[in-house]
Amino acid sequence: MAKLSALTTQLKKNFGFDTFKGNQEAIIQNVLDGNDTFVLMPTGGGKSLCYQLPSLVMEGTAIVISPLIALMKNQVDAMRNFSEEDGIAHFINSSLSKQAIDLVKGDILSGKTKLLYVAPESLTKEENIEFLKQVKISFYAVDEAHCISEWGHDFRPEYRRIRPIINEIGVAPLIALTATATPKVQHDIQKNLGMLNATVYKSSFNRANLYYEVRPKTNDVDKDIIKYIRSQAGKSGIIYCLSRKKVEELSETLKMNGVSVLPYHAGMDSAQRSENQDSFLMEKVEVIVATIAFGMGIDKPDVRYVLHYDMPKSLEGYYQETGRGGRDGGEGQCIAFYAYKDLDKLRKFMQGKPVAEQEIGNQLLLETQAYAETSICRRKMLLHYFGEEYLEENCGCCDNCMKPRKFIEGQELLTLALETILQVKEKFKAEHIVDILKGNETSDIKSYQHDELENFAAASDEDESLLHAVIRQAMIACFVSKDIENYGLLKVTARGKAYLKKPEPFPVVKDKEFEEEEEEAAVKSSGGTCAADDVLFSILKDLRKKMSKKLEVPPFVIFQDPSLEAMATSYPITLEELQNIPGVGAGKAKRYGDEFLKLIKEHVRENEIIRPEDLRVRTVANKSKLKVSIIQSIDRKIALDDIALSKGLDIGELLDEIEAIVYSGTKINIDYFLEEVMDSDHVDEIFDYFSTAETDKIEPALDELGENDYSETEVRLVRIKFLSEIGN
Repeated sequence: MAKLSALTTQLKKNFGFDTFKGNQEAIIQNVLDGNDTFVLMPTGGGKSLCYQLPSLVMEGTAIVISPLIALMKNQVDAMRNFSEEDGIAHFINSSLSKQAIDLVKGDILSGKTKLLYVAPESLTKEENIEFLKQVKISFYAVDEAHCISEWGHDFRPEYRRIRPIINEIGVAPLIALTATATPKVQHDIQKNLGMLNATVYKSSFNRANLYYEVRPKTNDVDKDIIKYIRSQAGKSGIIYCLSRKKVEELSETLKMNGVSVLPYHAGMDSAQRSENQDSFLMEKVEVIVATIAFGMGIDKPDVRYVLHYDMPKSLEGYYQETGRGGRDGGEGQCIAFYAYKDLDKLRKFMQGKPVAEQEIGNQLLLETQAYAETSICRRKMLLHYFGEEYLEENCGCCDNCMKPRKFIEGQELLTLALETILQVKEKFKAEHIVDILKGNETSDIKSYQHDELENFAAASDEDESLLHAVIRQAMIACFVSKDIENYGLLKVTARGKAYLKKPEPFPVVKDKEFEEEEEEAAVKSSGGTCAADDVLFSILKDLRKKMSKKLEVPPFVIFQDPSLEAMATSYPITLEELQNIPGVGAGKAKRYGDEFLKLIKEHVRENEIIRPEDLRVRTVANKSKLKVSIIQSIDRKIALDDIALSKGLDIGELLDEIEAIVYSGTKINIDYFLEEVMDSDHVDEIFDYFSTAETDKIEPALDELGENDYSETEVRLVRIKFLSEIGN
């Protein structure tokens, strides 16, 4: 007990805490006893203390190998705050001048420094290896150890060199720490660091205070995020994006809409990055928009929400990033915006990489997709991924558990899936099993002659998503396991084989159908009726019809359906508000707006409607710069294909931009281009069609005019001419 009480005394003396959290005390004692130690502890569990405290107690200097400069600075500052001596903690990395490095080395050799942080890149430099050979090293700590594994979410090849370099500098006890590691990654880390005999301390991955939700990512995602941030006024939040470009764009959009925000990504100047990080930590700004480079080791305990603008490349990445929320045990809302096409884009980025790397990347993306689309408890699914069983049926703190879920009986489908996995000798992945059950005659199915199996097409009437859901839920119920080592081959467990002998009811929850929700969003943007106020929408349509008869123009020339839907959602009552409605603009607002505004005002007053204060997302100036540049180029009569080329657009994308300009009420003249590329009779025929058409949609126009006679591009070009001349 003397040792334990001595440790608690050191904890109080050096860090001001009265008690240890979780496994901290046992871990620290194991390090002090000179044993290799593997620590698997969720973000916020107190990993840093596991090497900080023993470094102060033991003789010599502890070497902490850490991947991020931001993390080093943060932790060195924290250690210096606990000590009277600044030299107690230092870091060596590429951000230091030669003079600063000499000062650090002086403090180490004099015995002042108990904790030295180095990046793996710095550790491999010959001059640093030679210097560290002169130093009494108490132990090595490898932080963010998942970076060692190519199955980990932030794999760094230089981490693979850590063990040989430790052997060269001088062997000492080793502690490896990570907040996220599946059983496969855990084994990979221990094997690569030569510490298979290490004592393993694994804390529960369950963060009970975090709320998990996945929302469909629609065209209005920026607006959704702004509305959410406004509902969280005064609270700190992080928004993760996959690309640096999106970080810049989104932070600019948020800033223009009154959000206190800064960007953070690895492409920024390091001084600016540090300044932005400090501004967030010191609460000079409420929100940081970042790539995954932000957050590793940043100790801000009161981050109240973590939003994912893009789904991450792996569930490990997702878990670690959401782990930045609620580290003080308080509220932490974790909301991800999901669209299947985003994951598809990530798959395309992997093309051209080595096949093994593509296989790993695809497996990780499939896990992310499964998490996003599942209807079962998100907490249960996350913990299962990390090899932990969650026994509660309802966690009460995720979107799936907080909404009533529909179960269907899955006994027959589960039996078919288990039988099929065994029929193919447990040598195939989930996609192949689903293809067999559906009766999909793919090249793989035919080459293995699996179209001759008894179960081929046995579930041909079922949705593929349901069959995938059955297999995933069978994994969580431990009837099936996935052999990660072999890229996800499915195996039937002993429990699964017992189930086949004695089947029993197996309730299954259908996956969410995000594709349908995305289609609904697309319908909304192209003319479906998705107005918040159906009554007002109907009244506005009637007014438009009357005006079209009076002015002798088709109704869509006045306002398109999506514009009326937006009016029936945000209730504009001034000319300025009206011209900010999508597809309206200043020209149309002045030309047609008065009667619509009068009608909306009356409706709002009679029905005592409380209007949303501001549903408009102010867009970044660059977008309007592009539009101005296009208008100026057309005024100078530059050919549209040349304009597209100069703007880095294809012709379809350029027409999208020109259509937006015209629908917003700006008059443009593309006759010079039409004369070059189209027969004048054809132009007249298409123009006449739109003069009497009930809709401005392209498909009905092509049906009427004949797809063989006219291309979609030609019809779009003349539609632009028509709308500009008749509507503007």
